[in-house]
Amino acid sequence: MFEYKPLHYYPSSEELPDSDDTPVDNELQDLIPGLLKAILGYLWVDRWDWFFGIDMGIYYDPEEPAIVPDGFLSLGVERFIDEDLRLSYPLWEEGVVPIFVLEVVSQNYRGEYSTKKLMYQEMGVLYYVVYSSRRRRKPPLEVYKLVNGEYTLLSTQSPCWMPEIGLGIGRERATYLGIEREWVFWYNEQGDRYLLPDERTELAQRQAEAAQRQAEIAQRQAEAAQQQLEQLREQLRSRGIDPDTLG
Repeated sequence: MFEYKPLHYYPSSEELPDSDDTPVDNELQDLIPGLLKAILGYLWVDRWDWFFGIDMGIYYDPEEPAIVPDGFLSLGVERFIDEDLRLSYPLWEEGVVPIFVLEVVSQNYRGEYSTKKLMYQEMGVLYYVVYSSRRRRKPPLEVYKLVNGEYTLLSTQSPCWMPEIGLGIGRERATYLGIEREWVFWYNEQGDRYLLPDERTELAQRQAEAAQRQAEIAQRQAEAAQQQLEQLREQLRSRGIDPDTLG
């Protein structure tokens, strides 16, 4: 675990580059972390103690370049700093090591199993997740957990529950931004996938339409019952009986 001197020894987040300026190899390295962040924004909308960074530099040493995961989650930090949001993530300012890091492997490996993995391990990142949709002989999703200072493959099953975060991570086919393919999702402890924002909107719309149909059915039933009652009252009157005098 890294130890830091007082803050005045180090540059501030405003003075540090926000990424390594290395272009991503494909869209998935932005889209998959973006999907996870969008779901968290709904799930944890009332929580202010978390931050999910995408392609943002994590600075562990002021003399070294940042390490830039595709996505990372920190708990116990301010969700928003100010209206300019975060420019980078220096550990000596934040005081909290990310609890979760995601790397999306494209056609070319970029240290996901060597330099990056060792650095996250040394930093103390509890969960390290690697995803690659191109694999055929290895599992597409690997979840590692830091145990006694070293990463241990926790699971290749989907989903995998992470109790310290209160979320599971897994993969499933779905449509996101109009793209149908396999995506990486958050799950609850029962193994149910949390919905995408569009799916939530569609579900809410279907529920509203169903409620409207039920209301219309109930209205028609009430009108039919009232009509039957009026017919019965007319029948009684035709026989010389005042229905209003009946108990």
